[in-house]
Amino acid sequence: MELEVPDVSMMAVPNAIAGFIASGDEYLLEGIFSEQAVTIVENFAPYLFEGADAVVRWKEGMRAHAEHLEDLRPKFGDPQDFSVTGDQAFFTLPTSWRGLVHGTPFFEEGGWAFLLVREEGNWRLRSYGWAVTHMALLQEAE
Repeated sequence: MELEVPDVSMMAVPNAIAGFIASGDEYLLEGIFSEQAVTIVENFAPYLFEGADAVVRWKEGMRAHAEHLEDLRPKFGDPQDFSVTGDQAFFTLPTSWRGLVHGTPFFEEGGWAFLLVREEGNWRLRSYGWAVTHMALLQEAE
């Protein structure tokens, strides 16, 4: 039977990444990234993280990007455009973030496109791209 949506093991990848972004806890990322070359597209410089040190540079960049962010709370929408071909899986994931930026409440909507690969029986991140579709500073925290 073919899966219609990503299963729990696949969703562990975006959950771990969002958890790291929200907390800075690197432990959450253990075993998440592919042993192959990883490519990440983000909304902070240098925007494209690729090569042997892509994950290390992305983690450093994400920490710097999140330096003035507090109380981050991600919420996933329903996965879209899901497919599995052999040892690869692709899906998009609508995501919203709430939190504080420089002490001001904000709301951000966007989406991730994930490419996962199955390695040693586990789904791991080969690539993702993040795109913001809406961002607003709020008068009060929600």
